Amino acid sequence: MSIVIEKVESASPALTEFLVAHHAELEHTAPAESRHALVFERLLRPGVRLFAGFVDGRPVATGALATVAEGHEEIKSMRTDPALRGRGLGRSMLAFLLADAEARGIARVSLETGSAEFFVPARAMYTAAGFRECGPFGSYLPDPYSTFMTLELAAASRAPHPRTR
Repeated sequence: MSIVIEKVESASPALTEFLVAHHAELEHTAPAESRHALVFERLLRPGVRLFAGFVDGRPVATGALATVAEGHEEIKSMRTDPALRGRGLGRSMLAFLLADAEARGIARVSLETGSAEFFVPARAMYTAAGFRECGPFGSYLPDPYSTFMTLELAAASRAPHPRTR
């Protein structure tokens, strides 16, 4: 299955629906104050780079990079269409995000994901990519519903910039 990853500059009905489904999917995983997924409008603000993966023209994966501090970004809104999970689309999006960050000279990428059973596959994917658990970062506070992870990136000059359309 071939995925085409594009930088998102504006909302589309299909992508809006995909991200609304992301929020609905997370409702059962933690209380509202412990869910940190950004609404679509916040994903389009300065300081956030939103990407969507498409197969046959329809969105099947999303991921974003949000500025935490200079040289430090956070992965946000990672989601794969539930019907297509386990086919490597999430790994492709993660690899793309990391290559994008590294090519722009970002030294560290962190993330917050859930601690519930629902998030076991996500945590396994991040661990396999080299992320390690860490404490809260940015504006996060310790939360039993959250797992915080981070990855130090290699020198930006060693990575080719990923191609976007």
